[in-house]
Amino acid sequence: MGTSSAKPSTTSDAASVLVTPPYWDEACKHLAKRDRVMRKLISDHGSARLYSRGDAFTTLARSIVGQQISVKAAQSVWEKLLMLFGQEPPDKRAPLSVQGLLAQSPESLRQVGLSARKVEYMRDLARHFDEGQVHVGQWQQMDDEAIIEELIDIRGIGRWTAEMFLIFHLMRPNVLPLDDLGLIKGISLSYFSGEPVSRAEARDIAEAWAPYRTVGTWYLWRSLDPLPVEY
Repeated sequence: MGTSSAKPSTTSDAASVLVTPPYWDEACKHLAKRDRVMRKLISDHGSARLYSRGDAFTTLARSIVGQQISVKAAQSVWEKLLMLFGQEPPDKRAPLSVQGLLAQSPESLRQVGLSARKVEYMRDLARHFDEGQVHVGQWQQMDDEAIIEELIDIRGIGRWTAEMFLIFHLMRPNVLPLDDLGLIKGISLSYFSGEPVSRAEARDIAEAWAPYRTVGTWYLWRSLDPLPVEY
């Protein structure tokens, strides 16, 4: 899948620039026309938008912090991590420094609530960025699968995390993260009256969303939790 050449729209806050996808309104019209469930979800949550804060390293670091713990716990660890870097909440949206993380000892990272394994993952992520093993400047020209292959070479980043990166950082329009429990639960509740859903059934439902499966996924997340997740 290629990328859109349109420029994203932006709004500013004190910590960063929010970037919203240029295709969002078009995608909502497409989904509302082709899918009655989407039409209702868009009506219920229409003013909300996916956005990116534009810092690749921070997005990936946040995804590692959040693995296998609640959103509330992840936010607590993240805020402690920023305070270790001298950033006081609510400035929790500021970019995390690659060099700053590498300068921290594993022990200091453990003290903010990161497990030993997540400390290893975070340091490996920082090394990949520091040593140029990820091609940040080329991602806009690379297709989704090529970026996923590059990212899963980093310890602690699997396909799900890479797909979250495609959605929340690069804002690719047609990502369908079939390993995401929220997506599967949302499809189960909204399309199958809560009955179990297979990956094949989820993929079939999402066919109607293409080429905006990211947007369909995002609205199903909103059906479960109206507050958008940040990365």
